[in-house]
Amino acid sequence: MCTVRGMVENIAITDAAVLLRGESGVGKDLVARAIHAASKRSDGPFIKVNCAAIPHGLLESELFGHEKGAFTGAHRRRPGHFEYANKGTIYLDEIGELPMSLQAKVLHVLQDLTFSRVGGEGMIEVDVRIIAATNRDLEQAIAHREFREDLYYRLNVVEICIPPLRERTEEILPVARRFLDLFNKQYGRSRELTPEIERCLLAYRWPGNVRELENIVRRMVVLSDIAPVLDALGTRREAPSSAPAPPTPTGAASPQEALRDIARHGARQAERKALAEVLERVNWNRAEAARVLKVNYKTLLNKITECALKPPTDSSPRSPRAD
Repeated sequence: MCTVRGMVENIAITDAAVLLRGESGVGKDLVARAIHAASKRSDGPFIKVNCAAIPHGLLESELFGHEKGAFTGAHRRRPGHFEYANKGTIYLDEIGELPMSLQAKVLHVLQDLTFSRVGGEGMIEVDVRIIAATNRDLEQAIAHREFREDLYYRLNVVEICIPPLRERTEEILPVARRFLDLFNKQYGRSRELTPEIERCLLAYRWPGNVRELENIVRRMVVLSDIAPVLDALGTRREAPSSAPAPPTPTGAASPQEALRDIARHGARQAERKALAEVLERVNWNRAEAARVLKVNYKTLLNKITECALKPPTDSSPRSPRAD
């Protein structure tokens, strides 16, 4: 990460396009914001666009804006994210999910810094710096004709690869303590990292990286019993092992298995209760619930299904929501 920091300091004062690469949850957003904050554009806007979260049919309008009457529902002119980012930085997260139909237009903006709104004729000129990020193998995507090679080389002027958390274990405990202080203040708690918890945190492989660590610490602070959290870390840590577990005699469960079942059941119940409370608070607006819980919209829908939660049938009819 010292290498990453050095690269950020060296390139921040330039306007070179930057491609951030790394697994999901490693902190690409923070690196992008650090580049913007250290640049001469720091007083300008920082606009983040998640290319994977916006439906493909709306993505062009979101990026470049539209004119009144450009399509059904376009009741007024609307600027796009590139216009909002003028004199600042636009951060295209999950650039690998950008549909091929839009990649040519993004390439044109990179080359000329001009574009037209959907339904518009005039060209709009902007002054923006572009930072893109992906967790995909773009070289493989190019080979499968899923990503334009010319766009790849335009974006990849400076490439910064951010290592996964399991390769920087010296950061795990300091970052965990930072999250712990944050969530203790947020929820009015006074949780601490015991030696047992620290051992579990250091032994775990963290496939979800810093984002998973944040969620684990938040769960640790929120739950009155941290046994489910420790159990989850222990179970996942043992999963990659190639050595098969000794068989349990038929009809009998070991005490450890029984305790794990109880812990898992408690964690599921706590998760279901927390999810239900948030959904009720936002009147079952799923998009708003995803923002409150800081999870992906698709993840939220999967959790609602897993927890068998359904909107209340006795509530008064509500107008359809775009969620």
